[in-house]
Amino acid sequence: MSPFAHVTGWGMAVPEKILTNEDIAAIVETNDEWIVSRTGIHQRHVAEKGETTASLATKAAALALAMTTLDPPDVDLIIVATSTPEHIFPATACLVQDALGAGKAGAFDLSAACTGFIFALNMAAQSIRSGSIRNALVIGSETLSRWINWEDRTTCVLFGDGAGAFVLEASDRPGGVLSCTMRSDGSGGELLSIPAGGSRYPTTTETLARKMHTIHMNGREVFRFATHVMASATREAASRAGLRLSDISLVVPHQANLRIIEAAARGLKLPMDKFVVNIGDYGNTSTASIPIAVCEAVGAGRIRPGDNLVMVGFGAGLTWGALALQWVATEKRVRPAKRRRRTILVWLAHARSFFRRVYRRIEGILWGGRAKAGP
Repeated sequence: MSPFAHVTGWGMAVPEKILTNEDIAAIVETNDEWIVSRTGIHQRHVAEKGETTASLATKAAALALAMTTLDPPDVDLIIVATSTPEHIFPATACLVQDALGAGKAGAFDLSAACTGFIFALNMAAQSIRSGSIRNALVIGSETLSRWINWEDRTTCVLFGDGAGAFVLEASDRPGGVLSCTMRSDGSGGELLSIPAGGSRYPTTTETLARKMHTIHMNGREVFRFATHVMASATREAASRAGLRLSDISLVVPHQANLRIIEAAARGLKLPMDKFVVNIGDYGNTSTASIPIAVCEAVGAGRIRPGDNLVMVGFGAGLTWGALALQWVATEKRVRPAKRRRRTILVWLAHARSFFRRVYRRIEGILWGGRAKAGP
């Protein structure tokens, strides 16, 4: 029988700096009442200098890993779902792999906008169920504040920065990831995008002047699309898992807009207390919103062993999807000696990474000299 993929660790990281609605009102023509009534957002966390998608991802991943008995060298796979990668390449996941000291892990980024964490979680779960790996770190991380046009009040009020991470492990015990629905419709790609910076519109003085490197959104069309697919994807994921809506303990939606979540609740005929909502404190953190919401719900005691959850999201692409998961209590306890060993391994990994960089530079100088001296 194929192994089950259980969530055994979880963690989140957000910048300390908070940007309130009043702060934004000092930048662009808006006010707290306008923002709250249309979005449900009161504040958002924004990255400061030195904080990046990779650094937030590494913090969240380290916290998730610390809940398990796995050491960084035990990790088989790292997937970072992000719309704001550290670079076009290398993958942000590779930077996280190096920072954690996960020397045996494969690592790659997944780009599916705000639905990315659901897609990544499903990819990792399928790899575990196939038997090709035994565990994975799945991370959603964003620094969307770096891509905002602060003169556009329809988008600058929406987005925040943060990261959330899950550890998935193989188990013979039933539960964990039960089903997933993944969908896309590229005909709506222009509704939500960062137009420039890729091969279609490389960076030029013109693209910079036209602010083509910032988020562009047709809010009305995205709202209409989202209110439809959130309910339908939730139903489909539940059905594929053999669950009725009455079997679902909590729905964890992508935190894009409170009105969208309320519309989904009406479409599913479920009360709002069945939904995890924290958009007021964080805004839209894209791929990070669902794992951050799960971390907070677990911390508040809203998620308990045996609960059936559906995580549902939508985003640019257009993409949308939902994943059904049965929360299973971890049976592993991390002893203090294990925590101390893990800390030592991380420091050793940092030292190894440093010396590898130095070695490559020395090797480059030596080989460069030989090349010049050759025929």
